Amino acid sequence: MEAVKLEIRRPQIVNGIGLEPDPDWSFKSLLSELDSLEKKLNLSSSVSLPFAKTKSREIYGEKGTKRSSNAFVMRVSDEEFEDSEGENEEVRDRGLVKAARFNCNEFYFSSSDDDSDDQPCLDVQTYLMNEVGLVESALYELTHEHQLGVKEEIRNTISALETDLMNESEKSSSAHTKVEKYREARREVERKFDVQYQRRVAEGLDNHLTAVQRDHELKSQIEERKIRSDAAHEEAKRREKALQEERLRQEKAKAEAEAKLKAEEANRAALEAERIAAKEAAEKEAAKASKANTSEVPQTEASGGPNATSSRVENDKTNKSELAGNMLRAAESALKLERERLQKLKELEEINQSLRSSSNQNFDSTGRLIGRLIRQISGNKDKVSTQASELVKIFNNPRCPQTISIAYFAQKVVSNCESPSHSAFACAHVIVLVTSQFPQAMDLVLAEIHRACIYTVPKHISYTKSAFESKEAYWKVIGYKEDDGKIESTTDYLVRLDSYMKLYGALVQTEVAGCQNVHGLKEGWAWLARFLNALPANMYTAVALYAFLQMAGFALFRKYRSQFMKMLNFISENFLNALRSQDDPDLRPITSKIQCYLEDKLFLQEPEGRTLQSSLLSNNMAPESDYHGPYHQQSRHFY
Repeated sequence: MEAVKLEIRRPQIVNGIGLEPDPDWSFKSLLSELDSLEKKLNLSSSVSLPFAKTKSREIYGEKGTKRSSNAFVMRVSDEEFEDSEGENEEVRDRGLVKAARFNCNEFYFSSSDDDSDDQPCLDVQTYLMNEVGLVESALYELTHEHQLGVKEEIRNTISALETDLMNESEKSSSAHTKVEKYREARREVERKFDVQYQRRVAEGLDNHLTAVQRDHELKSQIEERKIRSDAAHEEAKRREKALQEERLRQEKAKAEAEAKLKAEEANRAALEAERIAAKEAAEKEAAKASKANTSEVPQTEASGGPNATSSRVENDKTNKSELAGNMLRAAESALKLERERLQKLKELEEINQSLRSSSNQNFDSTGRLIGRLIRQISGNKDKVSTQASELVKIFNNPRCPQTISIAYFAQKVVSNCESPSHSAFACAHVIVLVTSQFPQAMDLVLAEIHRACIYTVPKHISYTKSAFESKEAYWKVIGYKEDDGKIESTTDYLVRLDSYMKLYGALVQTEVAGCQNVHGLKEGWAWLARFLNALPANMYTAVALYAFLQMAGFALFRKYRSQFMKMLNFISENFLNALRSQDDPDLRPITSKIQCYLEDKLFLQEPEGRTLQSSLLSNNMAPESDYHGPYHQQSRHFY
């Protein structure tokens, strides 16, 4: 058998590891190289290898004898060479190679120089030989399994590390979120503190400015009071002097008016005497003519001329007084008061006319200012007080005589009743506040109301053909308006009548603290008694009565109680029955309203608008225009 040495090419070394064995290696050198390779693998691995060798490899024979570690030599006999084909498989099974040159052509090492730095040593798979012995094969399998185990452990470690890293990342993110939330909460708290601080600063500044403004207002009020006191003192002197002069003028004008009235009465008496004389002469002529045409005349009639004439004159006077009594229905006391108030108004107008004629000034601007102030009256306490104060200032203004200002006030306050936004209770409060300082103005206001509506007296004028030329003449006498020669409709007249009566009813029941109402509930009670005793039941009187009860019934009941209930019973038993007995369909709506007022006891309920609103509700309060509502909406039912 020849000894054949394996020829091994020069190894290629990468990272201290030979990729190919040294061609001059012996078998012992090869085992040493394998041991060094395993040591390097053990050192490079962070995980201990379970099959790491502690001793160098030793080769044993087939019978268990230790083999020498000399050079790797294979011997093959000539006979055996011939039977090489049959024995090749046995040789392969034993891990031997043919007796040929030893090459590592089938050696494969899957690694590249570019990835040698990045990949770990475990990723390098080396196949030193394709055909090795059982020991080397087992060693390779163990090494391969160990590498797989190491890789699995590395993967598990990496997975655990990744899990820990993710948990830590989540914890860090959660902590960061909590920190952001806490920071945001702190910012919100600080912002609220800033807002509160700013609000406190603003409140403090506002309080300070309010205190400063209050001090300034107090000082200005003190100065204004001082100036007003001085002006009032001077004005009192001037007014006293003006009143004395005015009293003298009034006395003179009154004397002149009385003289004029006496002259008119004398003229009227003379005219009446002439008319009677003419009538007597006509009767005498008629008697003579009848006497001439009659064959027999009784001596008593022929001889009774003067006595008969006297008797006829007395009858004419009696018939005239009865006719006047049937036309004008009113209490004598009410007519007397009306005459006195109208006389005062007439005298005031004459005085004002003389003042206007003697002065070059135009006082119309004062009238417009008073009218604007009255139109701005609303159901608000502060507004009413302000308007009354402004009116008093105008009365005390020396630029315009007081009589002219009062006359303007009386005219405007009555004419304002026809305004849709008229507030009867608020206007009555202003009248009471003004007349409490100027009592003479109340009679003038009442005179203007009597002139606008005769039912505020109260009085009623009945229509008779003998006394009036036409219906239009009668309507003018009782208060119908004429516009461009056309008389207003009964609907419009009843609406105005209702407005005037509501103002009068609101005036008599108005009570203002610290002020005296010179035409209060006592006068309202007297008006109701005179109305029920003297006036007949018809459309006009029914509307007037219902409007008065709406406004003053609540206050009259609170003061007079049982006596007022007797009045209501009289209305129910007499006035309403008189209305029903006329069987007029136009009277049914107003009759049912008065009946409902009595049956539902509406006099127990405070009328709307009687209590003025406070300043807190003034912005939400609508004007009191609903007083005209029932007659605006239902006036068609009056007739």
